Amino acid sequence: MSISERSAASVDRPAGGRARWPFLQEPPGLIVYMSLLVLAALFLFGVAFALTAFSPVDLAVFATLVAGAAISVEANRRLATPQHAGLNRDLLGAWWFPVVLLLPPVYSFLIPVPVYLLVQRRLRQTLVYRRVFNTASVGVSGFVVSVAWHWMIAGDFMGGLRGDAGVTEQLTSVPGVLFALAGCAVFTVLNTLIVALAARISTGTKSGLLPLWDREALMVDTVELCVGVIVAALAHISLFLLPIVVPPILLLQRSLLYQQLQTAARTDPKTGLLNAPTWEQEASIEIARSRAARNRSAVLIIDIDHFKRVNDTHGHLFGDQVLMGVATTISHQLRQSDLLGRFGGEEFVVLLPGADVNEAWHAAERLRVEVGCMEIAVEKVQVTVTVSVGLAVAGEHGNDLVELLTAADLALYRAKETGRNRVCLPGGRPEGGTVPDPRETTAAPERPQGIADA
Repeated sequence: MSISERSAASVDRPAGGRARWPFLQEPPGLIVYMSLLVLAALFLFGVAFALTAFSPVDLAVFATLVAGAAISVEANRRLATPQHAGLNRDLLGAWWFPVVLLLPPVYSFLIPVPVYLLVQRRLRQTLVYRRVFNTASVGVSGFVVSVAWHWMIAGDFMGGLRGDAGVTEQLTSVPGVLFALAGCAVFTVLNTLIVALAARISTGTKSGLLPLWDREALMVDTVELCVGVIVAALAHISLFLLPIVVPPILLLQRSLLYQQLQTAARTDPKTGLLNAPTWEQEASIEIARSRAARNRSAVLIIDIDHFKRVNDTHGHLFGDQVLMGVATTISHQLRQSDLLGRFGGEEFVVLLPGADVNEAWHAAERLRVEVGCMEIAVEKVQVTVTVSVGLAVAGEHGNDLVELLTAADLALYRAKETGRNRVCLPGGRPEGGTVPDPRETTAAPERPQGIADA
């Protein structure tokens, strides 16, 4: 997963809804955070620009690297990269890392500008202010690493800010290459943390930062680091060698397309969760495995209360934020072995392998409470939503996925009919169990209902 597209995947969402000024519909904390980062980027760019002596050689290197990035963007477009494949990946960092290593730090702010303009116009459009935030994030991350890299060579901080000549010679030594790889890794981590924090503020969750990498993303980032340093070394030797690396980079980019298409076919485009067909397929396999091992498993159907009212009151853009927030909150409360998917509309489904009635009940209650504690800001007002949960357990309410989904759907209907914001079973109290019968007790909301009571 490339740096640029991690930004877009983590922060960008469809610009639907009725909001005339989408920026003002964001949580106030996110607006402040984005604004501070952009202002910091502008300030640091001004300082670096004032100290930098631009040379024709540096400008030629910069133009050549921009041209390489432009070829990669156009190749992505020709490859018909999925627009809604969840976390899209590319190898644009292979052209950005050489800017950090070869040129004065001021160029780290300049390189994402033409690249993102091309991405916005030719590849994938998104809200402009989020694209500006992504540009600032890449610029600040690259600037910090570039200053450290030049500071190490120049021996003084001001020399690091100016980008004194001589740093490129380090790319011909083993210690220099290792330090360059470490610097590019810091670039990747820093940019990811900046964007992950923005995503956390945007969704309004309190469960920590989003997961940053999976095994596939880590592998792609490692390849990107290595290719970026190779491009930098070749550019140091001669700019005429750079055309040699273009075909391998495009071939690597093409190899990423298969994974992206797989992801697009398996995941829901708005939340990044498993879509209904994929969840049903994997849940059926897991239930069959549990039955063969004589283990229990439970199915939850989770429905956001009065979600249509959310869309009608605040617009579909805010509704998308609610879906993302609920999906993130639920995923943070589940075990790694649990299976979470979006069933359609405002419904989510969860498979809890190995859970009996009591364990499933407590897990569902925890999810209900956590979602009720989630706050999303709209027009400076903190809005809360609630969920109703239907619960069914294999062996108690059915033996296969179809029977369990039918029973859980009946339980969800009962939860809606008895007041919402509660967990219900399909029938009465299970024999020998300690779970309260929803016909005898009702779950009191942990927080004011907010929209759900509007």
